[in-house]
Amino acid sequence: MNDHYLKKLDRVTAILTQLQSKPLVRAQDLAEKFEVSIRTIYRDIKTLENAGIPIIGEAGSGYSLMDGYKLPPVMFTKEEVLSFITAEKLMQKFSHQSLGSHYQTAMEKVRSVLKYSDKDLIQNIEKQIDVFYYHAQSTDSIKNVIPTILESIAEKTQLSIEYKSVDSKISNRIIEAVGVFFEFNYWYIMAFCTLRKDFRQFRVDRILEITKTPNPFSQEYGQIKDYRVSSKEKLTIVKLLVDKKVIGHLANSKKYYGLVEEIETDEGVLLTFETEWITEGFPRWLITFADYATILEPEILRIKLKELITDISKRI
Repeated sequence: MNDHYLKKLDRVTAILTQLQSKPLVRAQDLAEKFEVSIRTIYRDIKTLENAGIPIIGEAGSGYSLMDGYKLPPVMFTKEEVLSFITAEKLMQKFSHQSLGSHYQTAMEKVRSVLKYSDKDLIQNIEKQIDVFYYHAQSTDSIKNVIPTILESIAEKTQLSIEYKSVDSKISNRIIEAVGVFFEFNYWYIMAFCTLRKDFRQFRVDRILEITKTPNPFSQEYGQIKDYRVSSKEKLTIVKLLVDKKVIGHLANSKKYYGLVEEIETDEGVLLTFETEWITEGFPRWLITFADYATILEPEILRIKLKELITDISKRI
């Protein structure tokens, strides 16, 4: 069997897996995924149909498997099995506690369909992988909070929450959840708040009570990434000249604080940021390497940094 037919076999098998895992699959999406022409995808679909796979749909609309049609369990490759183990280690450290038990149950089901040789592989390798994570995990007041949020998104029903703000003020909100995201070691909900008539983010561990209401919402909010992009009107341009010897230590954090440009010069590295945390978060981050940085702009950052240093000096 030549290379062309091997690639076709792999692709057709992968298309079948896509059909098993999604309610509707578009030819255009498959063509982009496998980097082939749409006509090639049409031929692959025809190959599956000729093999007796009951595919519903047609070119231009999308394809799906006939409802109720069952296929034998999918066999995993050795590389996929190893990726599961690595992902499991990450989930143990970074997953939200309300998701952890569900993920563990899912992994047990995955393990149950593995070949004996793959089960032996897992047993031999899982103790050789670890993730060192030193951030103290937050504790939720209630169980299953993220699954409840995700169910409300899927069902498009409003949530009623009791929420404690950073200054310990408690309020009751009716929200329409857009999605959840993990940032700076915490989980957040992005949602439309009916009280504020605007989009807000809520830290999950500060939710004291949560209830799915019977009230549906019809608004289509799109993807969560559309709301994680801050309005340009709220952003402040910051320019720093940083000593080259410390730039490597900022590799990850500088992106979190809104890095948009990095230029190496004879004097140092010129970093340009767009940040919405100019009065609080950014000065506190800057103070960790302030002895190796020069603030070029804005003046408000110099003022806030001086105030922070003065306050720290008084406490020391």
